[in-house]
Amino acid sequence: MGHVMELNGRPVSTGELSGLALQGYGHFTTMLVTELRVRGLSLHTERLSRDCTALFGTELDIARARELARRSARASPSPSIVRVTVYDPGLDLARPASRALPQILVSTRTAPTSAPAPLRLGTRRFSRDTPLVKSTGLFGVIRQRRAAQLDGFDDALFTGVDGRVSEGPTWNIGFLDATGLVWPQAACLPGVTMRLVERAAETLGIPVSTRPLSALAATRMSGAFITNATVGVRPVEAVDGVQLPRPEALSELAHAYQEIPGEAL
Repeated sequence: MGHVMELNGRPVSTGELSGLALQGYGHFTTMLVTELRVRGLSLHTERLSRDCTALFGTELDIARARELARRSARASPSPSIVRVTVYDPGLDLARPASRALPQILVSTRTAPTSAPAPLRLGTRRFSRDTPLVKSTGLFGVIRQRRAAQLDGFDDALFTGVDGRVSEGPTWNIGFLDATGLVWPQAACLPGVTMRLVERAAETLGIPVSTRPLSALAATRMSGAFITNATVGVRPVEAVDGVQLPRPEALSELAHAYQEIPGEAL
């Protein structure tokens, strides 16, 4: 099943998508929906509300957004990936500060059924524009992912001008060492799955910390993984060609995350 899209609960027209396609000004969240339940649903809705205020200066009708997401999920096989995108089809490119009327676009696709292979990451100096917002403008991150793949890696791991590891194109990264779970201290998206994995670590008694990590320090950790709603916890096999161990704690963390119950959509 390919992408199915609805704008405000009805089929979307090409004209209504043109602004999003040509200007790319909007924000979104992506959820894995299983039997109409979503892990971290409240975190997803908080993100939609926060980002709508940041980009459009107005409040989003969260109840309506949930209703539309539920409607699309109900019409799709379970599990499915449901993306809620918020943008203004009437945005004036010349006057984007004029009154905004953000609309809700819901797209669904079938969720992957097999576990993805561990990733081989290549570091690249790059920072997303407005990293705290999950924005629809993906040109920069896709360009970096493409460049990393052309260099023989599976994906890109971003580092800032200070050399610190931050995030990937569509995921957060976590590390394991003797102290426990370590998140890199850098400007990055506060991922929903990242927060849920943190809760899972706490239930396992794994200490959680945040500290600056250079690319070299990242290659010396005792394990690494990426997180997003689609894949959950995915192991990292190597960074810049340096193989990383895969400790038992990583499997325990992935399992604990899978055990987190979903909230009713």
